[in-house]
Amino acid sequence: MSTAGWLILSASVCGVTTLFSWCIYKVLTTPGSQEHLHGFEVETPDHDT
Repeated sequence: MSTAGWLILSASVCGVTTLFSWCIYKVLTTPGSQEHLHGFEVETPDHDT
């Protein structure tokens, strides 16, 4: 592989790894994230009591 190929490969791997790490960091350190969790609640009309 040429030098340019290695540079592009290295830049791509570093960019993806950095973005992934930043996303994991934001998910784990955002304060108050438990109050902002959204769930999927299914209410079917045949279960009305």
